[in-house]
Amino acid sequence: MLSGVETRSVSPVFVGRTDELEALHDALARAATGEPQALLIAGEAGVGKTRLVEEFTTAAGRRDAVVALGGCVEIGADGLPFAPFSAALRALRRELPADVAAAAAGQEDELARLLPELGEAGPGRHDEEGMARLFELTARLLQQIAAERTVVVALEDLHWADASTRHLLAYLLRTLRTGRLVVLGTYRSDDIHRRHPLRPLLAELDRLRTVRRLDIARFTRDEVCRQVAGIIAGEPDPDQVDDIFERSDGNAFFVEELAVAAHAGCCTGLTDTLRDLLLVRVEALSESAQRVVRVVAEGGSTVEYRLIAAVASLAEDDLIEALRAAVNASILIPTPAADGYRFRHSLVREAVSDDLLPGERSRLNRRYAEALESDPTLVPADQRAMRLASYWYHAHDPAKALPAVLDASVTARRRHAYSEQLGLLERAMELWDAVPEDVRTHLRPHDHAEAYPACGCDPATTPLRYLDLMAEAAVAGRLSRERERALKITKRALRLLEDDPDPLRAAWFWSQRSRLVQSLARGDGWAELATAQELVRGLPPSTVHAEVLTAVAGWSMLHQPGAEALAAAERAVEYARMVDARSIELNARLTLGGLMVDSGAVEDGLAEMRQVMERAIQEGVPPVAGRAYINLPSELEAVGRSREAAAVLREGAAYARKFGLLDSESWVWGNLSDSLYSLGEWDGAAQAAENALRRGQSAKPQGTGALCLAHLALARGDLAEAERQLAASRGHFGSHDPMPQQRLPLARIALGVAAAQGRLLDARAELERALDAGTPPGTQRYAWPLLLAAATAEADALTSPAAGPGRERTLTRILQAVKQLTTAVPIWQAHEQWVRAEVLRAEDRATPDTWSPVVAAFEALERPYDLARVRHRLAESLVTVGGDDERARATELLRLSHAVADHLGARPLADATALLARRARLPLTGPAQPEADSADPAEALGLTSRERDVLRLVSAGRTNRQIAEELFISPKTASVHVSNILAKLGVSGRGEAAAVAHRLGLYAEALPVRAGR
Repeated sequence: MLSGVETRSVSPVFVGRTDELEALHDALARAATGEPQALLIAGEAGVGKTRLVEEFTTAAGRRDAVVALGGCVEIGADGLPFAPFSAALRALRRELPADVAAAAAGQEDELARLLPELGEAGPGRHDEEGMARLFELTARLLQQIAAERTVVVALEDLHWADASTRHLLAYLLRTLRTGRLVVLGTYRSDDIHRRHPLRPLLAELDRLRTVRRLDIARFTRDEVCRQVAGIIAGEPDPDQVDDIFERSDGNAFFVEELAVAAHAGCCTGLTDTLRDLLLVRVEALSESAQRVVRVVAEGGSTVEYRLIAAVASLAEDDLIEALRAAVNASILIPTPAADGYRFRHSLVREAVSDDLLPGERSRLNRRYAEALESDPTLVPADQRAMRLASYWYHAHDPAKALPAVLDASVTARRRHAYSEQLGLLERAMELWDAVPEDVRTHLRPHDHAEAYPACGCDPATTPLRYLDLMAEAAVAGRLSRERERALKITKRALRLLEDDPDPLRAAWFWSQRSRLVQSLARGDGWAELATAQELVRGLPPSTVHAEVLTAVAGWSMLHQPGAEALAAAERAVEYARMVDARSIELNARLTLGGLMVDSGAVEDGLAEMRQVMERAIQEGVPPVAGRAYINLPSELEAVGRSREAAAVLREGAAYARKFGLLDSESWVWGNLSDSLYSLGEWDGAAQAAENALRRGQSAKPQGTGALCLAHLALARGDLAEAERQLAASRGHFGSHDPMPQQRLPLARIALGVAAAQGRLLDARAELERALDAGTPPGTQRYAWPLLLAAATAEADALTSPAAGPGRERTLTRILQAVKQLTTAVPIWQAHEQWVRAEVLRAEDRATPDTWSPVVAAFEALERPYDLARVRHRLAESLVTVGGDDERARATELLRLSHAVADHLGARPLADATALLARRARLPLTGPAQPEADSADPAEALGLTSRERDVLRLVSAGRTNRQIAEELFISPKTASVHVSNILAKLGVSGRGEAAAVAHRLGLYAEALPVRAGR
């Protein structure tokens, strides 16, 4: 028997792993400086991953780090959603209750999905960003807790991790940037086969430079010798060490089992299989102890004592004696909370479970399920539904399993564990036909399937249908980004609806299919939406009807804006109001407002969008409010009101971040980058574009960020970077779903790069393709810059003989397009004048009279870079005319233009102004001033002390409100100071004022430019 070595089955000596421990301690030291660390510890089963983590976390605790352990829980073949994170957060809450409460303040109802102890989880919103919102809040929680102390979060057995846990881990490791946090994860490398669900995550994390992987190797013979010596507390026999090393192949757990068996004198009875070796100590137990071990093996990774007692059906004394024997034999160990038991090593549990007979396994699962149904308090409340569903399913009782599985799917949805919800719904569909009709008729859509609208039926009396399950599963697949599975479900549902027609349900599935087709880059989704629209035509108003019309209006706004899109949006609003679908109505009104602005009803459209944003915020509809924070400033930017747009976008970034609307936040940053570019705040524009790339979860908002960076790089003359970001943007946008708001800016950048590289024919080809694809009404914001870039390229190539052929055709095409574009607001009136002036320059017919009105138009706008460019053109034409007055005026224009270019880092414009000044022999700097004057240029300009302070903040990109806050004055007073400064400097905008201050060296140190955080 094993009684002589029962208490020495775990080696008291920690052997080897010097390099791995050093890497872990190095990570702890780095984390202590505020640099988060992430490490993945890989190794085969039994190699010593858990022992390494225990050794490290013990040492970390001695260095005042707070350690939180969480393990992936396996129940049969099912993992509990978020189990390791829930366990780790629970541990943190036990150690730091006040800190966790402070970090979770205001978001308890969301975070309760992971940590039920925080309170009741709210109903929440089930949308594309629901899971990402929970992830963002979790990351913030950990970041805040780790702000003042070092925290180690260790997640074990990731090979069992559920999909939601994998998604959360990936998000956490991608986004953590600050905090004294170490995140460890362990997994069995020998379990990760080609189709294992953890494999894609490992590949993704391998690409992150912030994640390190430690591969735990098997022990050498010397290390095996030291381990055996520790186990037997003496010097082992060399031959015995050789035998153990050969049979274990250096696996630490098998070394231990072999050493214990050999020391007990029962080695001769072993077979050659290691699986049999794992069962040796089990078989040495009494029959009642073996029975208890088999019960625990089928109950899950950890089983509560009261649940074991209910299933084992032993007298309490007999049960305790059996458990004591299993613990003394180091087969089972008590849980840290002392309320249950688990196997000391999962390999033993797997060996015991595999040894169960099929009938024995299903009988044990039935007893677990019956015990849990009889007394739900036997397990923690957050695990109850999932475990009951698993027990009944593995008991092979469809009639009991189906309701339990459906209840578990609802629990998963409430926790935003959409991947697990999808898996459970697929299991329910698998069980459906095997369940008696009388059981199915008692199931209700209201209880188990809320995705598909009721559409007139009474959910309290209408039985649940198979199609309801499919609808719920399709939405769960979309929300969990398992879009391929969701698309297959919608196809199957539509095939079923061919045999049993139901136009409203079919329209709903076609609408879902449209979204999935777009997400999977299989098309633009219009064919599917058009089918849905046709199916609801003539039907009474319903939520589905309103939803379809709103989707059609939204699609049309992005792809084919114009009168038809406007009419579709008006119908969508009308239908949504008829059925009292408030969030659908607000979405439709937002679309309508944008289309009104594009059609020329600027003020009415903007007012409608502002009202929708205010109502969405007041009524607590964050997805609509988030969309309003994107679309309203986009329309403001489209009509040249960049300063207003930037203010709304800064609010929007904070709002989206507060509510975890990550894609919305990414769109907001991209739009802010556009507005800051227009305002001449290019450093802020670059930071905003980087934020768009970093915060975006989906491809298209990230594509916008890359496009903004490409635009900046082109203006700054970095053609290689412009090409790189252009390619990245195209990759994000894809070619399956062309939209004018993406297609036209991409063409403009590609055209600009080609022209800058002297590839005029390629530039012309880009223009031809873009114009052939069309510039629908409402796309003038994107079309005018494209036409300007094309006309400028032709004018710049005027003297090139190779450019002659084809020029006339290109210029004609440009002017034809000009006639089709609206000039309803000053910004586009100015652009029309600019494009026509560039066409005249390309024809060698431009004069100062051509350019003077263009300069005057842009002087009325806050567009410092555009104004600098047209001033350069006016100076160029004045130099050509000659004359003292013309040269004097050209000199001042070039100085202003060069100062702006230099301030922005716009190298091509700076070089062009410098070259023109050199050729015309015009000074870019003023004549030498007396020493007394040059000592204080601000005084020479007549600036008061307060105006100097204001100009300093203007140069740093501050708004009037921000200036007022920093100088403790009112925004109105700040506005008056800014107006006085512009007049004294002789400039028309804040960007030019900043450029003049920069050129004159008024401030030795610049304040940091805000990026709207």
